[in-house]
Amino acid sequence: MNTGNIALGIDIGGTKIYATLVDKNGKMLSEPEKYATPKTIDGIKEKLSGIIKTAKDASIVALSTAGAVNNENTKVLSSTGNLPSGYSDIDFQSLSPKKPVFVENDANCAAWAEHMIGAAKGARHSITLTLGTGVGGGIIIDNRLLKGKSGAAGEMHFKMSLSRQRPCTCGTFDCFESYVSGRGLVLTYRDILNKELTTYQIIENAKNADAGCILALDIWQRHLADGLIGLNDIFDTEIIVLSGSMAQFVEVEYVQKLVNKEVVTSPVLVKHASAGNFAGLIGAAMLALNKN
Repeated sequence: MNTGNIALGIDIGGTKIYATLVDKNGKMLSEPEKYATPKTIDGIKEKLSGIIKTAKDASIVALSTAGAVNNENTKVLSSTGNLPSGYSDIDFQSLSPKKPVFVENDANCAAWAEHMIGAAKGARHSITLTLGTGVGGGIIIDNRLLKGKSGAAGEMHFKMSLSRQRPCTCGTFDCFESYVSGRGLVLTYRDILNKELTTYQIIENAKNADAGCILALDIWQRHLADGLIGLNDIFDTEIIVLSGSMAQFVEVEYVQKLVNKEVVTSPVLVKHASAGNFAGLIGAAMLALNKN
C-alpha cells in the first residue's frame, strides 16, 4: 500500500466525529467510524489523538471542521456555537507527532468533493452550499478553492433585508443564513401565520397539503433563489450545488428557473449534491493529499 496517497479524513461536527482512510481519488477505504463529539476541549483533543494513533497507513491527517480556517490550513480562526469555547485555540499539529495535519472548513471540503467527484465534476467554476441548521458555502474559481485574504471566504452572511427582524447566528440580522437555513424556514412560517412549528412539522404538513406550510416552503425557496441570483451575478459560475439536510426539500428545477429569470450573467445550473454524506472528510483528504 502506497501510504503517500492515503489520508486519514476526519469530519468534526458538533455532535459527531467521523473518520476513515481516503485515497487520492476520493475513495473511502472503509466505512467511516463514528464517535460522539466530546463536550470539552480536552475531550476533543484526546479523542482526535486516539483516532490519529490508529491510522498507521495514512501519510497525512485531514480535518474537516466547522469555522473559518487560515490560509496555512493549520488553525481554526473562528469557531461556531456547536463546539466548545476555546476550540479555535487547539493546536491540531500537536495531536499528531508523526504525521502532518491539514485543516479546512467543512463547507469548503464539501465543495471540493463535489468539484472533484460529485455534482460539479467537470466544471471549472462552482459554488456548493450546505443548507442545514446553518448555511455554509464553498466557492471554486478556475479549479481553485477561493479562500480570501484570511481564509474566511465563502461565509454566507450577506444581507437579505434591512429590517433587522431576524437575528442570525453570526450576531447580526437578516443574513442569507437566517432565511434559507432550517431555522429560516421556521421563521418564514412564523412571519406568515404568527404560529410556531418545527422544521419537521412544516415539511410533513406541506406533504399533507397544508396551505400555510406549502406557502412557507415556496417563500423559503424564493429566498434561496434570491441569494443564488446574487452569488451567480458576482461569480458567474457554471453550477450551484445544494447539499446538507435541508437541500432535499429544494425543488432544484423550480429554483433554477427562478434564478435564471433574473441573473444578469449567463444562466447557471442548480443541482443536488452527489458526493454523499461524507463529502466533508473526502474533500479534506483530497485537498490535503493535493497540497502535500
